[in-house]
Amino acid sequence: MPADPPITTPTDFSVKPTLTGEKVLLRPFTEDDAPTMAEILADPEVVRFTGTAPAAPSPSEAFLRTWYGSRSAQSDRLDLALVDRASGEVVGELVFNEWDEPNRSCNFRTLIGPRGRDRGLGTEAIGLFLGYGFERLGLHRISLGVYAFNPRAVRVYEKAGFIREGVERETLLHEGEWIDSLCMSVLAREWATRNQ
Repeated sequence: MPADPPITTPTDFSVKPTLTGEKVLLRPFTEDDAPTMAEILADPEVVRFTGTAPAAPSPSEAFLRTWYGSRSAQSDRLDLALVDRASGEVVGELVFNEWDEPNRSCNFRTLIGPRGRDRGLGTEAIGLFLGYGFERLGLHRISLGVYAFNPRAVRVYEKAGFIREGVERETLLHEGEWIDSLCMSVLAREWATRNQ
C-alpha cells in the first residue's frame, strides 16, 4: 500500500489561497460576496439539498456580510468562493471544516448556485480543492455527507474519488419523507494513485 504523500506545509487553514483551473477560480471570500451568496443560499435546489427547512428565515445581508467578511480570519477552516472564469461571477463555495488536526482529517462541503450548474465547474473546483488539501496541506482523510436524494452530487463526488462508507439512516425529514445521508470519504493515498 503506497504511503501518504509528504506534507509540504503544516496543515494550517489560516492561509487562504487562490486556486486557478481552466474554467474556475477559487478565491478567498470578501464581504462584498454577501449579496451573491444570499441569492445562491435562497435557491430552492440549494435549500433542498442542504437540508435547510423551507420555512427557515433567510440570513440577513448584514449577517452574510459579517460571515463572508470574516472567513479569511478563520484558522480552523477554509472557505473559498467558486468563481466562473468565463463570467467572473461567484457561483458557489467550497469549504474544509470540522478539522481534526491530530488525525489530519476534515469535512468537505460545497454548494453551487443555478448559474454554476451543469457545465463541469463543480467537478473541476472539487478537484482543485482536494488537490490543495492533500498535496499542499498534507491532509490524510477528507469526508462528507450527502443526502441520498441528490444523485447528481453523489456522482460528482464519486468522480472526484470519494468512496461510499456507509449510510446514516433517515437523518432528514423532507416533505413528509425520511431521507438517508450517505457518508463518503477519500484518503490521501487514493488521491495520489488517481492523480499520478
